[in-house]
Parts: sequence; C-alpha cells; structure tokens
Amino acid sequence: MNPIRISPRRSRFDRVTEPDLKTLSPKTPEIVIVAAVADNGVIGRDGDMPWQLSSDLRRFKAITMGKPVVMGRKTFDSIGKPLPGRPNIVISRSAAAIDGAIVTPGLDAALEKAASLIEGDTTEICVIGGGEIYRQALERADRLEITHVEGRVDGDTVFPAIDPDVWTLESEERVCAGERDSHDMRFAVYRRTA
Repeated sequence: MNPIRISPRRSRFDRVTEPDLKTLSPKTPEIVIVAAVADNGVIGRDGDMPWQLSSDLRRFKAITMGKPVVMGRKTFDSIGKPLPGRPNIVISRSAAAIDGAIVTPGLDAALEKAASLIEGDTTEICVIGGGEIYRQALERADRLEITHVEGRVDGDTVFPAIDPDVWTLESEERVCAGERDSHDMRFAVYRRTA
C-alpha cells in the first residue's frame, strides 16, 4: 500500500500584499464626508454654523445615525454634547477625556478606531468637520454628502474645493427653504473617480 503524500500547498493568503489586505477584508469601511457648504465655501463662523437649516439637520441625522462619526475638538465643542445613536470620535491634540466620546490624537487613529466600532450592516465612517479635519480627510474619502447652501455668507471656516477631476456629481436634489430654514439648498452626493 502506498502512503498518501500530502505536499504543502500554498493558500491564497500566504503571500498577501498590502493592497490585497484591503480587498480581502470583509468590512472595508467607506469614508463619507458630510458637510453643509455655502456658495462661497463657508462652513462656519465663530465656532458655529452661520445658518439655520432644519432640513439639512434631518438629512445629517439620516446619513450618520448608527455610524461612527469623526470630528475635530472645535466641532465637538460647537455641538456641545455627543451625538446620540452613533459612536463619537473626537480628534484632539489634548488627551483630555470627553464624556461620551473617544478622543484620538489624529485622523489616522480616529479612522482606525471608527473602523473597529462598525457594527451590523454599517459600512461607513462619517467625517463631520471641521475645516481642518475635512481638508485632511478629503484625500481619503470615498463619497461626499454635501448640502450646498445657496447664498454667500460671512464666515471664518471654509470647506476645501471639490475638484471635478477627482469627484463626480452622482445625484442632486434642490430643496426650497422650509419654515425653519434660512436658505434654499441642494443635497448633493459626489463619488470619487480618481
């Protein structure tokens, strides 16, 4: 009787290169930037939003609910408390603890922590501000959920330019100002193409 010879076989996982790891991951989160931006690029003034947009806040809640949200310390301070129903990750140079939020020293650590907190069918991490965090995250984002606020407003914080060579407008919906909105707006979705 001949003994059965088992030759060592290589698994497709034996030599995984760095790009392959992302492909093989069962849950590679999509990074989504969520912002409201005036026609002149303004997103904030004196640590607050320079408009009242109840319609946009409803959209913001629908997009971010149940998903990790990443924000800078100034954005967290302007909100005043952790957003309920979603893990809050705050980027801060200070290591000071924040009740109801996880503090990380930079964007990379925040995105890594957010990815570890994804549960259920959620496959997205939402980056929600402010200006410097948007600037850093823009090159890593897969999708932009932008509320274009129709009008030019005064402010001290701006959103980085959306490069049409990198981003394609996927959908857009015009929304007239409701009773609790100070401006007309357009809800736009951009998808990275480059």
